[in-house]
Amino acid sequence: MSLRLGLISGPPQSSSDPSRLWPWQVKQKIQTSKFSKAKKAGWLLKKLFSTLISRVIAEDAVLQYMKKMNRPFGAVDISANLKGAVPKTLTAKILVALTEKGEIVQKTYGKTNFYVVNQAKVETLPQEELQGLEAECKSVEDDNSALSAQVKQLTTELAKLKSTPTDSDIDEQLAEAEVTTQKLLESLTPLRTGQPMTSAEDMARIDVDWARWRSEWIRRRKIFNAFWQIATDALSPQDAAALAEDLGIEFDGPEHVELEKGPLCAPVKPSNRTNLKRKRE
Repeated sequence: MSLRLGLISGPPQSSSDPSRLWPWQVKQKIQTSKFSKAKKAGWLLKKLFSTLISRVIAEDAVLQYMKKMNRPFGAVDISANLKGAVPKTLTAKILVALTEKGEIVQKTYGKTNFYVVNQAKVETLPQEELQGLEAECKSVEDDNSALSAQVKQLTTELAKLKSTPTDSDIDEQLAEAEVTTQKLLESLTPLRTGQPMTSAEDMARIDVDWARWRSEWIRRRKIFNAFWQIATDALSPQDAAALAEDLGIEFDGPEHVELEKGPLCAPVKPSNRTNLKRKRE
């Protein structure tokens, strides 16, 4: 709330305008001036009228604010909430005057006075109108509940629609499925042309060779690692790497480690091939 209350906003900065003077300044001005009595009386009347108007404006501002908020306040709180438009001292005087008029009620708690609008003068709604408002409020709440349920249902449907593949996604999936199908058909071509399949004996022989050469490779790798550890024990990691590069030594990479962990390098049970052979027989 922004108000310009004239003299109540602070002491006057200039004494050239009689409407900008405090009463004691007016009295002093009149006593020291050489004006006529009529002019002095008019000057004083103008000053008093201006002060009265400012007081009325300030009193109305305080009362309207308290009616709007309709809650207890202290004089300091009201002055602060009005952004200093009404000084604290004048606010306290106005509150006392409004209490005497019956516009507000004063309550004292300890050494602090609180003021609230006289509830007897607050306008209230008739019982019929209150019942109508309550019925309208209940109707709005029911409509709100129905709309909330509808929103929840539509949100669920929207989530399902978002999770459903679009036409472009379906076309892409169909293309991938066709490529996969074509690859599978190509892998079946040798079988359809009558090409002989690998026999169980050949598979067993391959497994034996694989296990034998893999064991030999593991044994040689252990020997190499032992000798390499001895040869590079006194070297720094950088020098050891440089030596390996000069000698053309290639160590196992991440792909080799993954291969070692895969099913290809897993131990093969002898009974697997035997059972397969019996089934084919």
